This record gives sequence, structure tokens and C-alpha cells, in this order.
Amino acid sequence: MRILITGTTGYIAKRLALQLLKADHELICCVRDMNRIPDEIEEHPRCSFIKIDFLEPQENNIPKDIDVAYYLIHSMATQSKDFEDLEKQCASNFKHLVNKTNCKQVIYLSGIVNDNSLSKHLKSRFQVEETLKSDHYGLTTFRAGIIVGSGSASFEIIRDIVEKLPIMVTPKWLNTKTQPISIRDVLGYLSNAIGKSELYNKSFDIFGPEIMTYKQMLLQFAEVRGLKRYILTLPVLTPKLSSYWLYFVTSTSFQLAQALVDSMKVEVIGQKSNIGETIPIKPMTYKDAVKLAFQRIQQNSVISSWKDAVSSGVFNDQLSKYIELPRYGCFKDVRARKVENEAYTLNQIWNIGGKNGWYSFNGLWKLRGYVDKLFGGVGLRRGRTHDDYLEPGDPLDFWRVLFADKKEKRLLLFAEMKLPGEAWLEFKIIRGKLYQSAVFRPKGVLGRLYWYMVLPFHAFVFKGMINALVKQK
Repeated sequence: MRILITGTTGYIAKRLALQLLKADHELICCVRDMNRIPDEIEEHPRCSFIKIDFLEPQENNIPKDIDVAYYLIHSMATQSKDFEDLEKQCASNFKHLVNKTNCKQVIYLSGIVNDNSLSKHLKSRFQVEETLKSDHYGLTTFRAGIIVGSGSASFEIIRDIVEKLPIMVTPKWLNTKTQPISIRDVLGYLSNAIGKSELYNKSFDIFGPEIMTYKQMLLQFAEVRGLKRYILTLPVLTPKLSSYWLYFVTSTSFQLAQALVDSMKVEVIGQKSNIGETIPIKPMTYKDAVKLAFQRIQQNSVISSWKDAVSSGVFNDQLSKYIELPRYGCFKDVRARKVENEAYTLNQIWNIGGKNGWYSFNGLWKLRGYVDKLFGGVGLRRGRTHDDYLEPGDPLDFWRVLFADKKEKRLLLFAEMKLPGEAWLEFKIIRGKLYQSAVFRPKGVLGRLYWYMVLPFHAFVFKGMINALVKQK
């Protein structure tokens, strides 16, 4: 079948696309930025890409002869106060364009909405579902709660908490009940729903076999990891304090922490249905889902991560608009060294950050990360999605990869830390020389003061980094 996928660079869609290609479907993938096409599917002969932003009204460039479309656009981490209106607008524009095609079915992944007091994000998910309904096609909606898988927000946040805190003093919402489901089972429902007319214009809750509290999830996660953990829940932590607690303990952004706390106060228990008669999946237990996730991590085969989403608020447009270093109105620190072994230097550049650190004065890099976190930034906690390669859109500590091409011998990063301005860091090899450029475009007087304040540290931090990149140990 010919299938349209939205949210191509997102956690769910990137994995689903690979699964659908294995099933011999032809994919048309919607992307906002053609420079952020995932490497895993970019060269596939049955995969094509169209540039489209569903927030903007536009002419229809979606092929008319599509059979099925997936609506997988959503971000809990958005900083916009009117995200509900934006999500509704996005869904409305999508429906308007798809209505002009031959599409017979739209498949949508939503959240379980059975509680009477829904969070803002769950209300928005339900509103999107209502908006997507159409007389032109059949809408199939799957509603899931906590999704457990390598790279998922819930998995990584629980992992941070369990790994870092032997004794936890936690908010009372850890006693809220939920029904987690593995990413493998979610993808199974999504991919097996294609073309099944008995699922048209219906919604189904999908969930794992266990009803458990978030506290039980933490403790079972600890059991899988072979760790002993103690949890004390307190009723005195307000939602705002709970958000700060989650933000400082885990690698999540503050916006996502707020959204999660808002949602975690609501019980997410699925309603039984007859979906098993059409899609005979036996969902795995929570422990099995955690074990499977760690198998993926150990094999270095994490396909996608929640951190891949560009949701810092820094980028309100396409990454490609930042892909060239600015020339005017900027402060620059440019250094050059002769490359002794080009293959070694390229590998060093491509392995920078994350667990490998920044090769020089790592303590100062960590201190800068702590300061950034105190001011509500991302800090160094995101690390890297992959240990041995980079692609545009990847997070890299408190940077975002804008351009990464080993053939062109160039890596360009853009700062997502809290700054009074914009900052780029570029590495490129030209005719046997490595050029390392740190460029800062200040915003107002504060931006200029910031540059001169950190300038003394550049003398040894950036010097040590470029030296480590060209000199073999």
C-alpha cells in the first residue's frame, strides 16, 4: 500500500516507518525540514519525502493516490501556552489536505482519556481526535498511556530516577495508577491496523497486562537492574515543586516535566475492547518491556529517542536556517591545527560529547551544564542518541546537530543552552587542517558582557579541545 506518515522524525514515526518498509509498503514521509531526514530511511527505494508544515495553510503537495495516512504529530514539551489551539490547527490542516486525496483510512495514536479530570495534554489529544474525524476516510484511533521502550521519555526518566537515587523522597502522584505498554506492542497495533475496514471510525485503548502505580514501575525497574531502592512519598510537594524535582533529577526539560506531572496526577487505565479479535497481540509485561529496552541499548540499536524532538524553544523554524555560520555582528574564536591522521581526527569529532566528554577541561563543561540547568536550560544530561554516529537534528549534550557529513568533513552544532544570544560550534577539515570555530551572536548589552566574561576560559578550553582532536594519544 501507499502510506503517508507525519511526524517522521519523531519517536514513534521513525520506528514505524522502518517496520512498514520491511512489510513492503511504499512510504511518503512528511518533514518540516529536508535536512532532518532520518539516515535509516533516507536512501530507501520505497521511501520518498515531501516538505510540509501542517501549522501553515498551504497548497496540497500530498500525492492523491495514497491509501492510508498516519497522524503522529504531537509534542508534550512545547513551550507554547496555546499548544491546544496549535494542535487543533495542525490536525485541521492535515484533514483538509488528506480529504483531497484518495485516502481511505487515517490512523492516529492518542492518549487514554477515561478519567473525568483530564490533564491539558490529554484533553488536547482528545480534541485532535475529534478534529480528525471525516466523512472522506475512516479514522482508527489507538489510545495508549505510558509507552515503554529504549529512548522513550518515560523509560529514560524512570531510568534516571532509579539509577541516581538509592533513596527517593517523591511526590504523592507516584501512587497514581497507570497501565504501561511496550513500544513493540504499540507498533504492532499501528502497523497491523492498515486497511482493516472493521476498525474504521472506532477508537481502542491499548495497554499492557498490568495495572500498576508509578512507584511500582520504579521498583520493578530497579529489580530488572539489580538495584535496591527505597521510596518515601510525601503529600506536601505541589505540582510546581514536583516539576522542579523531576527536572533536576532527570534529563527531561522543565516544560516536559510540567506536562508529565500534570498528566501523572490522572489515572490512565484502559477500557477493554474487542481489538484482540482483529489484531491478535498479547502485550508483554512491564518487566519484559524494560528488559527488551536494555537489550536494544546494549546492542547500540536505539532507533529513536524523545530527545530527538527539537522542542527547546530555541528553534521556531527549520534547522536549515541556522546551517551557515553568521558573518556579521558576531564574536568569534577560530583556531586551526594541522591534522596528523585525518581518520583519527574525524572519529574524535564524531565521538565528541556524551560519555566521551569534550576531551579537555571536562570539569568546566560539566560546570557550564549545571549552571545552564539552574537557569532552566537542558544542561549536559541529554548526552547523545547514538554512541558512534551523528545526524542533523540529534541532541548532543546542550547542543543540537545542524550538519554532520563525514564526506564533507564538517560538523556544525547550535547551542540549546540558556544564552543572551545564539552560539554555533563548527569543526571542519580543509586541505589537511582542522578549523574549529566558536561563533556567538550576542543579544543586547547582556550578550556582549557574557562573551567577555567567558572569553578567558576559551584560551585553554578551546585550545585543549582542538589539540586533543588532532593529536593521537
